[in-house]
Amino acid sequence: MTPPSSGTGQRGGGSAIRLRHRTVHGYRRAFRMAGKGRAILLIHGIGDSSDTWRDVMPGLARSYRVIAPDLLGHGASDKPRADYSLPAYANGMRDLLGVLGVERVTLVGHSLGGAVAMQFAYQFPERCERLVLVGTGGISHQVTPLLRAASLPGAELLLMALRLPTMRTQLGLAVKALRFLDTGLGVDAPDLLRVVDALPDGTSRSAFIRTLRAVVDWRGQVGTMLDRCYLAQGMPTMLVWGGRDQVVPATHAGLGHVAMPGSRLEIFEDAGHFPFRTDPQRFERVLRDFIATTEPAPYSAEQWRRLLRNRTPGPRPSTSRGAARASTDDPPALRPA
Repeated sequence: MTPPSSGTGQRGGGSAIRLRHRTVHGYRRAFRMAGKGRAILLIHGIGDSSDTWRDVMPGLARSYRVIAPDLLGHGASDKPRADYSLPAYANGMRDLLGVLGVERVTLVGHSLGGAVAMQFAYQFPERCERLVLVGTGGISHQVTPLLRAASLPGAELLLMALRLPTMRTQLGLAVKALRFLDTGLGVDAPDLLRVVDALPDGTSRSAFIRTLRAVVDWRGQVGTMLDRCYLAQGMPTMLVWGGRDQVVPATHAGLGHVAMPGSRLEIFEDAGHFPFRTDPQRFERVLRDFIATTEPAPYSAEQWRRLLRNRTPGPRPSTSRGAARASTDDPPALRPA
């Protein structure tokens, strides 16, 4: 995928969804924004950009203020030699929202963006209304061998080789074969190639490797949020996963669902790592329903202290207009008891 242009794109909520820029801490940050109302922040995955949300932004922007940034080191944002850790990305999201004058958001994070969303909710709970995790990283150490391999020395040379014409031809044939055989990896292969194509130069590839090595090594994901998931008590949370995800297996969805009290789970049976691209209409319906049936999370410094000390939230107002639930399409193993 080539970096998105700065011209007019899709339309939603009566305003053009175009690429905009703001300079924060001396770095140029790209983002898309459209619509009015309560804010939704869409955070993309590693190597991707805000353009990945193109199919869901117009519909959501008819009811909400939708903001989709290009993370630092990605898309049309600057790619400096900088800190690409999860806390740094969470700080960057806070600062961009501050520049835009947005106080609180419903966070929607995909893959690496899900880990950034969890880190944001952990660092700035007073800024977070709801949490939606889509095929998210940061729940378990397991991850596809492709990402583990990409974290090894020499990976930048391999990424450069993947863009050679002869290699692209071979990869194209391999993708066709994987799809013809109806493999799980074949479901995601076109999007994975799109991400590789979004790394056209050495600066982009270097930023990608720095970001990856901050969260993944040869053994898998470096850290997880499972030890802090109890802090999600009182935060309306939904996990959305592709049943055929080979990048972050759907078993992680069950782990996260159990670890996050009261969370909702939606499984897109035939989707891979990008369910919002496989079935954008269903994704929009699910997200709208989640927002409509939950109240924004209240924030209490005292409750936060109690959680940290005792892992018990104490008395708190209800955050849901309906019981948290798993999708009726969930396999039995992933439905709550």
